[in-house]
Amino acid sequence: MSDTPTTSDSTPDRTPTPIHDRRIRAELLSKVARAQEDGQSQRSAAESVGVARGTLRHWVASDGRVKAPAGLAAFCATPEGIVWLQRVLMAAHWSISVSGGAGIRVVMEFLENSGLAAFIGTSYGTQQAFQAELENHILACADEQREALAQKMPHRTLSIAEDETWKDGMRLVAIDPVSGFIVVEQVSEDRSAAAWTKALESGLEGLNVTIIQGTSDEAKGLLAHVQRDLGAHHSTDLFHMQHEVNRATSLPLARAEQQAEKGERMAKARLEIEHIEERSYREQSHGPGRPPAFAARIERAEDAKAQAILAHERAQALREEARELNRTLSEVDHPYDLENGQARSPERLAEQLKTIFSRLAEISEEVNLSSKLCAHLAKAKRLTRHLVNTLAFFFMTVQARVDSLCLAPAIEQALLDHLIPGVYLSRVADRSDRAEERHRLHAMSAKLLEPLQQASHPIQSLDLETRQYLEQFAEECADLFQRSSSCVEGRNGYLALHQHGHHRLSHRKQRVLTALHNFATKRADGTTPAERLVNGHLN
Repeated sequence: MSDTPTTSDSTPDRTPTPIHDRRIRAELLSKVARAQEDGQSQRSAAESVGVARGTLRHWVASDGRVKAPAGLAAFCATPEGIVWLQRVLMAAHWSISVSGGAGIRVVMEFLENSGLAAFIGTSYGTQQAFQAELENHILACADEQREALAQKMPHRTLSIAEDETWKDGMRLVAIDPVSGFIVVEQVSEDRSAAAWTKALESGLEGLNVTIIQGTSDEAKGLLAHVQRDLGAHHSTDLFHMQHEVNRATSLPLARAEQQAEKGERMAKARLEIEHIEERSYREQSHGPGRPPAFAARIERAEDAKAQAILAHERAQALREEARELNRTLSEVDHPYDLENGQARSPERLAEQLKTIFSRLAEISEEVNLSSKLCAHLAKAKRLTRHLVNTLAFFFMTVQARVDSLCLAPAIEQALLDHLIPGVYLSRVADRSDRAEERHRLHAMSAKLLEPLQQASHPIQSLDLETRQYLEQFAEECADLFQRSSSCVEGRNGYLALHQHGHHRLSHRKQRVLTALHNFATKRADGTTPAERLVNGHLN
């Protein structure tokens, strides 16, 4: 059997006539059986349902040749059995190939191993045609759901994460990081600002949204697309800054530590040799003459060993400090301090970033980084102003939205000082990969929200609907701060899994995967990205 490419978009060359449809055939056989039970002959029963007697005999003989238990074969010959087989086949393609990432041959193997091959054709062409029909049906359903989504969707303001992925060529991908909805995922030969803007316009067609922020790297095309074409704020991806710091310091500091460790081993070995030579000399008899100055030699070796140990410890300390400084970039790039929950002003963030990069510059001088590596560090330092600008944009936007509600001063202050910071810290806690940090941040979030739950607090005088609205409003404000496009990188990894099973992704397969992500995948709360896009935000 030839290995037909799985990217082929082939569809069946012909559509079976109704008389050969297995479900209709089962229904006709069932009617004939009931007619015969009522006393009719086979000939008259066949005529009553409009089937030739020869065809009827062929069907009965074919069902008798099925190699399966009699009870199962009898069930699968009924209309209900045919519907069940169709559901099993559809579920197999859906779970194994369409969303699972395996090829059609895995579906064929499943049908053979499960014994369903007695009832379902397992040839490659048959299963490929069925999957093509299933994928076309998925796309048609996705188009219907998207149209319904556009019709009932209120106006939304979105922040999007954008980046290129490189599986089977270049794809432009734009995702709403809050809902997870993929706005754009399409193949492109160009990543200019015009290409990005055209792709996004196509992805947003019919949706009542306004883009106020785009998070990405510093590619010129993306910058022009977000700032010039969309008129939105551009938020620099923090990862790219940390990556530049890592490129500048990681390898040279690791090498410095290795050299220092080697120097320590050599110094220890030299001292041991001096002791061995001294013992060897004293164990032998010697003539007149001055003995070697073992004491001085050992003292120098001990001094060299002590210096080598100190150098090794220093190299280790510098490497760990550089790592910690890079981690600190992530810790300080938050609108609210993760230690006390207080708002971090843009000026304070700028000062903290300045301190971090000043220390990194001192480390680079101490280890004598090359000019090429220092250029990476300088590039990272230049990005700090963008982080500060994003923080200023966040607080300015939040303040404007809170002002638009025209709340009482006490409630407005409660939003700014307690509710929004508490929600934000809870968001950060959920993303933390360390249990201890997760528990600490959740506890701090609860501490910030606790005053609002007191019966004496002004916010409790509001009706339940208003309080729920303010909570949802605070969630949206907290989600305004975006500093990463990692959701696009995660999407890239997901597509890579499918590429392994399909060699490459056809245009239709790519569209199917996008549709499944937006309208079929669910989080723990049971919502799809499309549902969260509609219901999870406020104006």
